[in-house]
Amino acid sequence: MQALISRRIVTPQGIRPGAVLIDGERIRAVAAASEVPADATRDDFGEAALLPGLVDSHVHVNEPGRTEWEGFYTATRAAAAGGYALLVDMPLNCIPATTKVSALEEKRQAANGNCRVDWAAWGAVVPGNAGEIEPLAQAGVRGFKCFLVHPGIEEFSMVCESDLRTALPHVARTGLPLLVHAELPQFLGRLDIRDNDWSLYSTYLRSRPDQAEVAAIEFMLSLCREYRFHLHIVHLATGLALEPLAAARAEGLPVTVETCPHYLHLEAEQIADRATQFKCAPPIRSRANREQLWNGLRAGVIDLVVTDHSPCPPGMKGHGQNNFRDAWGGIASLSMALPVVWTEAEQRSFALTDIARWMAEKPARLAGCDARKGRLAAGYDADCVVFDPDAEFTVSADRLHHRHPISPYLGETLRGVVRRTYLRGAVVFCDGTFPGENLGRECGYANLRRNA
Repeated sequence: MQALISRRIVTPQGIRPGAVLIDGERIRAVAAASEVPADATRDDFGEAALLPGLVDSHVHVNEPGRTEWEGFYTATRAAAAGGYALLVDMPLNCIPATTKVSALEEKRQAANGNCRVDWAAWGAVVPGNAGEIEPLAQAGVRGFKCFLVHPGIEEFSMVCESDLRTALPHVARTGLPLLVHAELPQFLGRLDIRDNDWSLYSTYLRSRPDQAEVAAIEFMLSLCREYRFHLHIVHLATGLALEPLAAARAEGLPVTVETCPHYLHLEAEQIADRATQFKCAPPIRSRANREQLWNGLRAGVIDLVVTDHSPCPPGMKGHGQNNFRDAWGGIASLSMALPVVWTEAEQRSFALTDIARWMAEKPARLAGCDARKGRLAAGYDADCVVFDPDAEFTVSADRLHHRHPISPYLGETLRGVVRRTYLRGAVVFCDGTFPGENLGRECGYANLRRNA
C-alpha cells in the first residue's frame, strides 16, 4: 500500500491534512496521517497540496491523420506534466473524423500503447450521420460534438437547423451530451477582407462579435427546450450569454457550460498586433468580459474549465505574415492550464476546492467517467496531483511538452507548480521527467467490452 501524505488534501468535503491510501490502482481511503499502516510506502509532501487528477474534456489530439500537429504520445505527456489523468478527445482534426464506429476503432488503434494518461473519445454530429449516433454511443463515445460554423477543416462539416432536427431525437435517446461550438455564421465574416488590416487583433475581434455566440446559444436553448437533450456549450467566451444561460438553468433545462484558461487569464487590450499565437475561436475578448466570466464561475452558471487544447505546426500560426485572418485558431495549453487558472483564481479569493470542482469533478461528470475519475475518495482511481500552489515559475518552451512549443504564455510568470502526477497509483510525471511506461488506457472501454 502507498500513502501520499499532505497537510492540504483537496477532497469533495474540503481541504484537510492526512494521507491518501492507495491499494493497487484505487484509493482505499483518505485518512488521518496517524492511520497510515506501518507497512505502507510513505511519501510526505508537506505543504504541497494533493489534488485529484485533472480531467480535460476538450482536447484535440489530432491522431490518426495529423500527428504532425500533435498526437497521443505528445498530448498525453503534456497532460501528465499539467496534472491531468484523463483527456477526452474531440472528433475532429483527426483523419478520419469520428463520425462513425469504424473511425472510433481507428482512433483506438492509434492510441494503443502511446498514452501516458487515460483517454476517452467524443463522437460527432455532422450532416448525414444521424444513423451513426446510436451505434457510436453503444461503441463507447462519451457524447457528441457539433459545429454551427465552419470548423476550419474539410473533413468535418457544420450543421444547420434541419441537420440538428434530424439528429437530436437520436442524441436524446442516448442520454449523452451534445457539445456545441456556439457561433452563428450570419454574424461572422461581415468585414470586407480587402478593406481591413488583418494583422490587427482588433480586426479579428470585430469579425467574431459577442452576438454570434449569444444568438447561437439562444438557438440551441430553444432546441434543448423542444427535444430535452443534455446541451453543453463549449468554450464560452462572452459574458453576454450568462443571463440567458442562467435563465435556462432556472427553467430546469439540462444545460452545462465550460470556459477555458485563456478566456479567464488573457485580455484583448493586451494582445499585440501580429501576435497570432493568441488566436482562437471564439476570440479572447475584453478585460471587463473576462471578469464577467469569473462572475459566471462564482455564480455556478459556468460549470467547468477545460483547455480546448488545439495545436498546429508553427507555419499554420503565421503563414509568414502573422495574419489573423489566415492563421490557425487554437491555443495549446495542457501543461499550463492549472497554473494559469490558479494564478487568476487565487487573486479572486477562490480556493483549491474550486479548482478541483472545475477541472476534475465536473469534466469527469460531463464525460460520464465520474464513478472513477475526478475525486480523491475511496473507490476512485488513484489519480493524484502533487501541486505547490505557492511556488512561481516563468513559462519556457521546455515546460510545454506538446509537439510544437507555441504558446501565448511564454515568458509569463505564473503561480503554482505541478510536482508530480499519479495515474491509477503510478507516477507518470515527476519534476520535469516522465518515469515508467505509458500506462494510459481508454476510460470505461474495458467495462463496455465486458458488458457487450
